[in-house]
Amino acid sequence: MKTHLYLGAAAAALLLAACDPAADAPMPAPQAEQTDVNGAAEAAAANPLLAEWDTPHGAPPFSEIQPEHFIPAFEAAMETHRAEVDAIASNPDAPTFENTMLAMELAGADLGRISRVFGNLTSSASNDALDAVQAEMSPRLARHSSAITLNADLFARIDALHQNAEELGLSPQQARLVEVYHENFVRSGAQLEGDDRERFAEIRSELAGLYTRFAQNERRDSELWTLPLSDEDLAQLPSDIASTARAAGQARDLDTPVITLSRSSVEPFLQQSPNRAQREAAWRAFYNRGNNNNEFDNKDNIRTILSLRLELANLLGFETFAHFRTAGTMAGTPVAAIALMEQVWEPARARAYEEQADIEALMAADGVEDDVMGWDWRYYTERVRADRYDLDEDEVRAYLDLENMIAAQFYVAERLFGVRFTERFDVDTYHPDVRVWEMTNAGGEHLGLFYGDYFARQGKRSGAWMSSFRPQNGITGDTPIIINNCNYNKPDDGEPALISFTDATTLFHEFGHGLHGLLSNTEFPSLAGTSVDRDFVEFPAQVYEHWLAQPEVLERFALHYETGEPMPRELLERVLEAQNFNEGFRTVEFLNSGFVDMGYHLETNPGAIDVEAFETEVLTRYGSPQAIPMRHRSTHFLHSFAGEGYSAGYYSYMWAGVLDNDGFDAFLEAGDIFDPETASRLYDVYSSGNTIPAMDNYINFRGREPSVEPLLRNRGFIEAEG
Repeated sequence: MKTHLYLGAAAAALLLAACDPAADAPMPAPQAEQTDVNGAAEAAAANPLLAEWDTPHGAPPFSEIQPEHFIPAFEAAMETHRAEVDAIASNPDAPTFENTMLAMELAGADLGRISRVFGNLTSSASNDALDAVQAEMSPRLARHSSAITLNADLFARIDALHQNAEELGLSPQQARLVEVYHENFVRSGAQLEGDDRERFAEIRSELAGLYTRFAQNERRDSELWTLPLSDEDLAQLPSDIASTARAAGQARDLDTPVITLSRSSVEPFLQQSPNRAQREAAWRAFYNRGNNNNEFDNKDNIRTILSLRLELANLLGFETFAHFRTAGTMAGTPVAAIALMEQVWEPARARAYEEQADIEALMAADGVEDDVMGWDWRYYTERVRADRYDLDEDEVRAYLDLENMIAAQFYVAERLFGVRFTERFDVDTYHPDVRVWEMTNAGGEHLGLFYGDYFARQGKRSGAWMSSFRPQNGITGDTPIIINNCNYNKPDDGEPALISFTDATTLFHEFGHGLHGLLSNTEFPSLAGTSVDRDFVEFPAQVYEHWLAQPEVLERFALHYETGEPMPRELLERVLEAQNFNEGFRTVEFLNSGFVDMGYHLETNPGAIDVEAFETEVLTRYGSPQAIPMRHRSTHFLHSFAGEGYSAGYYSYMWAGVLDNDGFDAFLEAGDIFDPETASRLYDVYSSGNTIPAMDNYINFRGREPSVEPLLRNRGFIEAEG
């Protein structure tokens, strides 16, 4: 979610077209694109991507946009952007903040908005035509980006401002903008010379294409597999899973219900199906996405990506790519990031083995003599949960209607920050499932648009994420346009979308990211919203999750979908009591991915890596239970290999976990989860973007540096004091 400041904020989103929407990596190479200017001008006249958007609050006119519009629009916008940047770089006047920094912030407006629309569509509603455009444009956009960051005249102007910043009388935000631009240009190769500059650009271009290929392979390989279910199979499953399976079969024009590899389909099946052979088939297919030795296999892509990343880091003077990536974060070094994960590892693993013992007892009672395997864990865990807390997942889901949970996320924002959300039905969307709300302040003033795309479908990548169609821009006065994507199972027509407590937590998490974009209030778009350190960007999202688990919120919004009655107090207490249940598994699963991600990027000979053997070696070294694999296995690890947003940075969720647990304690210490004074300080975190360093931002909120103790306590790994 971090934008690419060195491009100018308006153009920063071009990288969405080449990478994951959450990526924050610089992109490649200095070759000039050759464009027929007259042809581009003619195309622009009929191209909705290049026209002025006369829509409510400048929202994208999706119904007018077709795949064939993107390449000519990109070409025209890149041509305009090149001219703007060349004018800045060749300006004969001495560099000033206005003629260099401000000009860069305003450059590339068309390219930015086109890229944001394209990047979101390729993640949320892709098809063969968009895939083809993405494959062609990713390296071209990368070359365009590098042509800017490796422009010697342009960097000379930025460098001059950086060296003389103290004498220029800059405001704090102006000085911060200069600092951030300079750092990002340097990290993007601006100080390289000769052959190194050319090679750096080539690497960036190659990586852009590889990131696109990795993501497309993961999606296409996932869509190949289904597990047909008979009437007998369906009879053994909860009604919502059976309904989802029937809908999935119909969507694929199949004559049988099926389980798919969408996480929202396969995970509930693994939790609820008593058929061990079918669970094994589903688990193996889910675990092996991108690792099936077919045309969509990602192992070679991983080796090539890692080799190019190492070469790039070495060109910039870093020992490894992990050192390069962590140098721009709160952690600062790979050692610090690993140390945090290891601090949590031992208590998490110990808890996981306790959880495994419970599973082994149930399996023995069932007459299953095998060791606990990956396809056993979720199924038996649900039985242990039901027995220990007398919890029936279907009973809990009955009180978690997606519609009410959406209302709950808005209610919390209203109580904390004084904003209102009103659904709009006059804003164009790219799919009938997408909904739009307008955010206003208490006085009714428009503050932004929020899109919600909540259901899984073909053409949409798995997982959940936040992105933007437009960042907040203090220069132009543009308000933000933000989107949340989730992948819940779509119910039959007329039926409510009942979700799990985990799904509801994800909803709150992504809305926390959404608020980080929506509440942004900075002078410059390059510093706006989520343009912060990767290991800080998760804090506003993860801290927001805490409000879902508060009785004051659940009692108001956890209402039975048929009766409208609130969740009974005793059930509510059991739900909350069970929140730390299976925490050993969840934490170990996460840390397995974090250790492997960091391990890959510390390798100095990555081209020789055997992907499966490498995973096994890392997990064996830490003594991970065999039944708990990586949460995201390498060949479908989009965080790490579909862009650079979380490469050598997956640990950041744990880093932010320290922040969010410590941070929410501020409200508990105040005795009010909506304490106005504490909420005001939290608003400053959401609104300030990257105008100050991340640790300073946190200390301003909390009054001190964070402590790891609340995380360990809240996960049940240590006892609460007192």
